[in-house]
Amino acid sequence: MTTHLNRRDWLAALGLGVAAASTATPPGVGAEPGRSASEPFGYCLNTSTISGQKLSIVEEVELAAKVGYHGLEPWIRELDAYVKGGGSLKDLGKRIADLGLSVESAIGFFDWIVDDDERRKKGLEEAKRNLEIVRAIGGKRLAAPPAGATDRTDIDLRKAAERYRILLELGDEFGVVPQAEVWGFSKTLTRLGEAAQVAIDCGHPKACILPDAYHLYKGGSAFSGIRLLNGNAIHVFHFNDYPASPPRSEITDAQRVYPGDGVAPLKDLVRDLNAIGFKGMLSLELFNRDYWKQDAASVLKTGLEKMRAVVRSALA
Repeated sequence: MTTHLNRRDWLAALGLGVAAASTATPPGVGAEPGRSASEPFGYCLNTSTISGQKLSIVEEVELAAKVGYHGLEPWIRELDAYVKGGGSLKDLGKRIADLGLSVESAIGFFDWIVDDDERRKKGLEEAKRNLEIVRAIGGKRLAAPPAGATDRTDIDLRKAAERYRILLELGDEFGVVPQAEVWGFSKTLTRLGEAAQVAIDCGHPKACILPDAYHLYKGGSAFSGIRLLNGNAIHVFHFNDYPASPPRSEITDAQRVYPGDGVAPLKDLVRDLNAIGFKGMLSLELFNRDYWKQDAASVLKTGLEKMRAVVRSALA
């Protein structure tokens, strides 16, 4: 019994322990100021949702704040473009904060998980550059998908855990937390359980997972697996939906739809997230080409309204 409890305590310290009960809230996790029982999560914008409109990052920030989002999840490539055009990351960070938004995460790509030592070394240098950018705008986290290993089935997850720890330690130097991201189309970190193993086995106290409704479906993960995690292990959840057709084997990112417009079990997911004590951000991440042809403000307003409607309905 003592051994079991010590292991459980160790898992809990990582924020990845199995939930003790379906209605339990992890210690130290409470409702954020301004949130209600019917809407305990924050709402974030992943800028991919309106990337087809070709707005500047400043325009995206101002629009997200005007529509009513709480957080932002920009892409490193658009921040690079902003700097290349003469923009100051420090000024951008101040603008974001002044508008009442937080930079919950950012999206970048670097080969941190690959077996090749030289590629991984270069990948960590790119990760370092990404972390510096995120810190400069006041960001909290950086997505860490299995970039460079999407076609590999032979990545040892124990080695991946060691590499994730190295990445987390690098993040410690910048005050930015890399999140092990599930990519359903990839052959590495395809499933929620694989990302959880990497996060648990790395042994770093800030280890966390970045799930995505579409990717859970694409990779064949059971949505109910969320119940086995601690809410502290997830800070951002990519929120979206998908249609019944085409089938899983053929569906792509471009066919993601607004939450509630597809067949994903989002209400059950929301209830499970609430039950495990998740108090983070639901981030609207879409790549729908039809939405990219529409007015950006309308897309953001519709997306926020539909996210809130799903959450309210699930927790009514």
